[in-house]
Amino acid sequence: MGKRGRAMAAAVLAATVALGVAAAPGATAVGKAAPAGQLATAALPAPSGPYAVGTTSVHLVDRNRDDPWVAGRPRELMISIWYPTGRAALGAERAAYMTPDAGAHFGSAGSVGQLSKEFEPDRTDWSGIRTHARVDVPVLPGGPRPVLLYSAGLGDPRTWGTGLVEDLASRGYLVVTVDHTWEASEVSLPNDELATSVFPELAAGPNFDMGAVLRRMIGTRVDDTRFVLDELARLKDSRTLPPGVGAALDLNRIGMVGHSGGGSTALQAMHDDPRIKAAVNMDGQLHFPDADGTGVHLTDVAEKGLDRPFLLLGTRNDDSGPYPQQPGWNALWQHSTGWHADFTLDGSRHGSYTDAESLLPQLAGQGAITAEALRGDIGDIRPERAVLATRTYVAGFFDRWLRGQDNHLLDGPSASFPEMVRTP
Repeated sequence: MGKRGRAMAAAVLAATVALGVAAAPGATAVGKAAPAGQLATAALPAPSGPYAVGTTSVHLVDRNRDDPWVAGRPRELMISIWYPTGRAALGAERAAYMTPDAGAHFGSAGSVGQLSKEFEPDRTDWSGIRTHARVDVPVLPGGPRPVLLYSAGLGDPRTWGTGLVEDLASRGYLVVTVDHTWEASEVSLPNDELATSVFPELAAGPNFDMGAVLRRMIGTRVDDTRFVLDELARLKDSRTLPPGVGAALDLNRIGMVGHSGGGSTALQAMHDDPRIKAAVNMDGQLHFPDADGTGVHLTDVAEKGLDRPFLLLGTRNDDSGPYPQQPGWNALWQHSTGWHADFTLDGSRHGSYTDAESLLPQLAGQGAITAEALRGDIGDIRPERAVLATRTYVAGFFDRWLRGQDNHLLDGPSASFPEMVRTP
């Protein structure tokens, strides 16, 4: 998480939905608005791995848990599984970036997505964007493969990390993206139900306690993560997934990566669940305001530390940066016995580890986001460098700890990535 520094729906998302994007000064021109009636469009960068990518979506219901945000309902989740597939699948349908109802809401005035990123409302065809993944195709043969969980930032849908997720799948991982219902900007559920975020309403309440909401958010997400792991074990032996996908899930090699609130979740979930062997936190806070707002509350994982490998990837936000500048990260660092490293992406902002980095500069060229909002979202690093660095460092970490393939990129500074600064 981390403060956004720019007003976002009164109190809530200014401090809880910290997002952003990056483009080098002068490198991304802000163009004229598209003709009347024509929506702006954008494309995701192609995956860099050797394999084509498949995807499938699954609706999960935890009937043993009441939803913590909406009373009277069991906890429902939507997940997507992204996996390597054969080249023969390239003729199949490409998955949409968002469903039509989700895309329309995400782009509308006042949605959590629109407020956090400050793009012009109703100017972008979000559901018209296509991923590089093919829908419900068979998995690539080759035996069980490591499984990665991806958790998006607070208020973000599970799609907002698709560029990174597709790249990991193209390198041979099975990646499971999780929508945290009623917290994400919107989630398309079965039977044409669109579950929109409760956070703006909570923030407008007379007794809003930001720290309490954030603690509930982390607890809910950790419960979601553990439930998804339980369901993957069930799905592994079922016939409900596309051919070969269940059998390809290696549940003895599980990692987790997340951005912002998802990064915080990744570390806390690894602390709480030994099934997760390694985790990457991309700019997610581990400290929150205490009850009276005058002090700092550390998360449980920050106070107790980790005994397994983790990677911290920070940005140049005013309230972020290397681990010594963040109370939660610093506490985690001091209390952990497992391998750990901390890198800061120079010139970045909070959204630089998300699809904001690749999509928003394209929208700026069509007048769908201002230059000021764009810079606040992604800073002044060149978008292609931020995307390449994120993909390379995340994949390098999981290759090392889940595959036993160490390219030594994480050992120290790299001449190939001068923008990735390691904290000693």
